[in-house]
Amino acid sequence: MPAMNSTLTSFSFPTPTLFGVRALQELQGRLVKLGVRRPLVVTDGGLARTEAFSALTMTLGEGGRDRDWFLYAGVHPNPIESDVVEPAALFREKNCDGVIAIGGGSPLDAGKAARLLVKRPGFNLTKFYDESDWSGLAPFVAIPTTAGTGSEVGRSSVITLDATKRKAVLFHPELLAKLVILDPELTRGLPPKLTAATGADALTHCIESFTCPQFHPMCDGIALEGVRLIMEALPRAVRDGNDLDARGKMLVAAAMGAVAFQKDLGVVHSLAHPLSTICGMHHGLANALCLVAGMKFCATRKPGLYRRVGIACGLEVMKCSDAEADARTIACVAEFLAALGLNARLREHGVKAEQLAALVVQAVDDPCHKTNAVLVTAADFRRLYEEVL
Repeated sequence: MPAMNSTLTSFSFPTPTLFGVRALQELQGRLVKLGVRRPLVVTDGGLARTEAFSALTMTLGEGGRDRDWFLYAGVHPNPIESDVVEPAALFREKNCDGVIAIGGGSPLDAGKAARLLVKRPGFNLTKFYDESDWSGLAPFVAIPTTAGTGSEVGRSSVITLDATKRKAVLFHPELLAKLVILDPELTRGLPPKLTAATGADALTHCIESFTCPQFHPMCDGIALEGVRLIMEALPRAVRDGNDLDARGKMLVAAAMGAVAFQKDLGVVHSLAHPLSTICGMHHGLANALCLVAGMKFCATRKPGLYRRVGIACGLEVMKCSDAEADARTIACVAEFLAALGLNARLREHGVKAEQLAALVVQAVDDPCHKTNAVLVTAADFRRLYEEVL
């Protein structure tokens, strides 16, 4: 924690949340309280074929589909601008009065942002930050079926825009959900590999937010507890998808990671974002494959950075030197990811050496590394990509 000074800092935390097995059954009553009677459900095509979506359909009433509630199921794995434009148009066409997004981070981000274009049809999203008044957005309910991004408690949406072909972070407090439902039952069908990758995303959020130098001691505590939960629960959730205790702990840890990164993030996310935009890689997997290299890079330049992360991992590192505490913590994280099958090289997932130059350009432009624990240059990004290629 930095030394206390006279600088004023504001703290805020989201979001009304229902947690527990069968929490989804509370949805209808909560919609009434929010004044939502004709919701638009936003998801992706894969999720629309799952038991989790069937559970939502039963809750909303199958007979009311296309009459009392409506569906947009076209969201891409890494959401693009049409994933915002199209549901906003459907919302207006059907005279909807709220959005329910169900799925992973992509449907949640798309559903969250679609309300911007409901409020301002035809708005150029590249000029998002030129508009200060985003009040009065339609109510938004977030129902995650993965435990990773924490988008459900976030006040931002990450969308690849047509004009730039790059991921844009649309950040505004008005994007926050009015209700989050964390129901472990809805994550039971998540395959082991996707459980591991999304869980690694949550772990990266917790580690990078804790080591981000911005002052937010409450987020620091949340991040460290998130690390502890993930180290305990993620292997169990991967091993046995029906372990509802592990599934529930991972849902909570993912939300905690997203709350914690109010502080901002770091170099690993700046490495990962271009891997999704340019190479189509799943965001959680990209984070997992870059995390250890990013930690080593930071620890070399700021010894002792990961001591408390190591303690959260269950390591006895209080009496170690800074360098040893970092080394033991990084080794623990590396072994943890390897046991989950997340220790491959980028090239094993289709990344090519000739893409490195474009990856570096986008990584340098990505805002996350601006709040990294240490300075990162273009040359550093090149070396880090080469290390994990």
